[in-house]
Amino acid sequence: MRTPLALMNLVHERTRLVVAIAGVAFAVILVFMNLGFLGALSKTASLFYGRFNGELFIISPQALEITTTKPVPIERIYQVAGVRGVEQVMPMYLGYMQWRNPETRQNRAIFVFGVNPDDPVFLLPELQDAQTQAALRRPETVLIDRLSRPEYGPQTTGTVTEADRRTVTIGGQYTMGGGFAADATLIMSDQNFRRYFDPFPLSQISLGLVKLKPGTEAEQVKTEMQRILPEDVVVLTKEEIIARDRDYWINATSTGFIFGMGVAVSCIVGVVIVYQILYTDISSHLKQYATLKAMGYRSGFLFSTVIQESVILAVLGYIPGFIVSLLLYQLTLWATSNALPVEMELLRAIVVFFLTIIMCTLSGLFSVNKVIQTDPAEVF
Repeated sequence: MRTPLALMNLVHERTRLVVAIAGVAFAVILVFMNLGFLGALSKTASLFYGRFNGELFIISPQALEITTTKPVPIERIYQVAGVRGVEQVMPMYLGYMQWRNPETRQNRAIFVFGVNPDDPVFLLPELQDAQTQAALRRPETVLIDRLSRPEYGPQTTGTVTEADRRTVTIGGQYTMGGGFAADATLIMSDQNFRRYFDPFPLSQISLGLVKLKPGTEAEQVKTEMQRILPEDVVVLTKEEIIARDRDYWINATSTGFIFGMGVAVSCIVGVVIVYQILYTDISSHLKQYATLKAMGYRSGFLFSTVIQESVILAVLGYIPGFIVSLLLYQLTLWATSNALPVEMELLRAIVVFFLTIIMCTLSGLFSVNKVIQTDPAEVF
């Protein structure tokens, strides 16, 4: 049996091995967290649309994403109401307003959905409850998301506070989440939206939802709608509008850039840490490596030994890094009241594992040159 030289080199200095494992684990944690937030950013784009009861969406071409829409005439959705395959068209009004925490009296921006109570806009069964529907129709009454951050105060039904300096009452709750787009959300009737957002007229909508009849091909209906509608609106399928929002958050905002850069920096940190550990190990065992070269061992053998050390460090560092990342993911969900969809995925775990091996292997390639270039005569 061949002597496991790479493993024995690592365990010979156990303190150094522990430091190396901690360094790799630290880099792994950084990569997991940045990828987790980047993934949550991507999921946030589909968070709202996945709750909407529609297959096609009519929106202004100037809209960047759902929280930055531009008003369009409500006539646009009625122009396509008679297109073959359309079952129902529904207007939606979107905007931010200031919500006052009834306990701390602090104001925070909150995202608002304004809808016609008679329209089945949301795919949320709890909103179809008779009591909830009655609350939605009452003046100055809203429904609040259970996943809203604690900074917005109590969410108990009957709580009275202020929104844009007007009295408002919480009439019920629902579960949706706002992700990166919003820390909290409200649903109110279109009539209440008109009161709170005056002078926002109901003749101008933020988003038009189009529900299709079962079995209808969305692309065909979309093509017909685009033929009918003027250029002040665009028609998008659910997949297209989700992709549009995702592209905005990841490529057009600093948030996506920051998390993407965080992944790159984390890998660089890992390469540097492992390089320092391996370089120090090689320097302390330089005479032993020189002896092996003098005995006739080729550079390939020494090269493979250092690479084996790199892979061992990668595996040993990945395991604790993965475990700690799972705990941090759960902590993030708890801290955001499950509003930020940060969760471990099998594909991400596999990608980070191989990324860790590549990261450590690169460190080994950089550090092995000292062994390859060493002349045994100079060492002794």
